[in-house]
Amino acid sequence: MSEPSVELDCRGIPCPRPVIELAKALPTVEVGELLAVVSDDPAARHDVPAWCRMRGQEYVGEDSTADGLPRYVVKRLT
Repeated sequence: MSEPSVELDCRGIPCPRPVIELAKALPTVEVGELLAVVSDDPAARHDVPAWCRMRGQEYVGEDSTADGLPRYVVKRLT
């Protein structure tokens, strides 16, 4: 997986704010680029892929940060 152009640090931010931050940041990356959301909120594991389906973006997958937190990667399609 390529490195995201933008990584949002949403540690300690409860649902639904990580997805809100994702929506706000999406226009800052070019079509085809990756954006990542780091979140310790367990709901983000379901919310980010669901948001991608609803908004026509590609959910690339989940990996981890250096300190072990989940990182959800999205590819901007439109």
